[in-house]
Amino acid sequence: MGVDIDFSDLILKLENINKSFPGVKALQNMQIELARGEMHAVCGENGAGKSTLMKVITGVYKADSGQMYLNGEQVTIREPNDAYGKGIAIIFQETSLFKDLNVLENMFMGHEPVKMVGPVKSIDYAAMRKKADEIFEFLGITGSIDYETKIDNLGVAAKQMVEIAKALTYDAKVLIFDEPTAALTNKEVRALFRTIGRLKEQGISMLYISHRMEEIFEIADRVTVIRDGTYVRTAKINEVTEQQLISWMVGREMSDMYPKADVEIGDTILEVEGIRRDGSKDGFPLNNVSFKVRKGEIFGIAGLAGAGRTEMAECLVGLRKYDSGTVKLEGKEIHNKNYRSAIEKGFIYVSEDRKKYGLVVPMSIEENLTMSTLYRLGKKGFINFKEEDELVDRYMKELRVKAPNREFVVENLSGGNQQKVLVAKALCAEPKILILDEPTRGVDVGAKSEIHRIVSSLAQQGLTIIMISSDMPELLGMCDRVMVVKAGTKTGELMREEFSQEKVLELAL
Repeated sequence: MGVDIDFSDLILKLENINKSFPGVKALQNMQIELARGEMHAVCGENGAGKSTLMKVITGVYKADSGQMYLNGEQVTIREPNDAYGKGIAIIFQETSLFKDLNVLENMFMGHEPVKMVGPVKSIDYAAMRKKADEIFEFLGITGSIDYETKIDNLGVAAKQMVEIAKALTYDAKVLIFDEPTAALTNKEVRALFRTIGRLKEQGISMLYISHRMEEIFEIADRVTVIRDGTYVRTAKINEVTEQQLISWMVGREMSDMYPKADVEIGDTILEVEGIRRDGSKDGFPLNNVSFKVRKGEIFGIAGLAGAGRTEMAECLVGLRKYDSGTVKLEGKEIHNKNYRSAIEKGFIYVSEDRKKYGLVVPMSIEENLTMSTLYRLGKKGFINFKEEDELVDRYMKELRVKAPNREFVVENLSGGNQQKVLVAKALCAEPKILILDEPTRGVDVGAKSEIHRIVSSLAQQGLTIIMISSDMPELLGMCDRVMVVKAGTKTGELMREEFSQEKVLELAL
């Protein structure tokens, strides 16, 4: 970003860092260096150890062994407050702010300036506001966020700015960003990058985790790649290509990201005719949407954010009501009053938000996989545990879920493996129609390729798949046909031989 970096002027250095959890070696002899004023990207597949490394740096986890140097002196970070005190702060994808407190209270939580009022100490709100004014002016966001606003009333981008501002109240010299743009719009991403540019100009050093290759090549000075908890290599960003970076991350060439198999597509299995919904209450109308899907087909639904793609899927599975229209499955008209009714008829919907609507992350892989199909795994209210174990083992093997055993807790899995568990859970219900909403959002390139392989294999087995995705190459690489929607209206349909990004965007706009 236009700032010359002396890579020998190190502010942070880690050597031989090791960290293990029960059954998992998360970090093995890990190393990384961060120069003063540098934006240093950290890349790797889900589960590679990126977040674990950041949590070691910030005192969330204590390393089993290894050395950490700050400004050339060996240090030990015992807890997050210790990291803050030494000028190291992390901005998580999901903010750590107190939602019921206001902006000012969150910025100075735990280190509020005080003044004496007679013999009594009192919080110095004037000093807090003065310092906050200086920080907001430095970040270029003066007047954009009211100090008295409760955090719960702010959007994601504003919350991130408050996190950055909070870090600067500690005079942070090292900032860590963990997937900061995952929930941001393009406009909000540009605003964040401008802020990062200002931080670099002031000599603040940053570590940056992201799966988005275009971001890394835009803002990073160097990149360190880690794989399976071990260090692979570090390179200047202008000396590496995207293809090289991906191959270092996954340990193999990624020439086939979209392994679309040749499938003999069968007869029409699903017919949707004239679906309408008013949408005045929730802002998501549907206007006379009609389409057909055939057995074994991967049918894509494209459109910009807010176009009605997810709402269409939710209407099919009873999660939203529609006012008129018909849905036929295998030639028979059906009406799913709720999701249970949809499951019984053979529909399974895999939500884009796996943690909120798909998985119970504190539970095990086995519990998640079979929770919606337990009624089939036994008789007279008693579960056949042998049958349950065999079912879980089968899908863990088929989908290549990386975990020590079926009892492993889902929240300790990588994002890509969590997504595989979610798909496995859907398959346990033996669906006729599998609806995948943003199936590879938030997973790395290696896991994305694996999920594409699974989807292609399922279609080969005759499963009908509806894929909703904002990832244009994913839709064009995996689908047999794509329907495009805009503002709840179908604007067109393209066969595979007609596919191009330009045609899809033209219909979407």
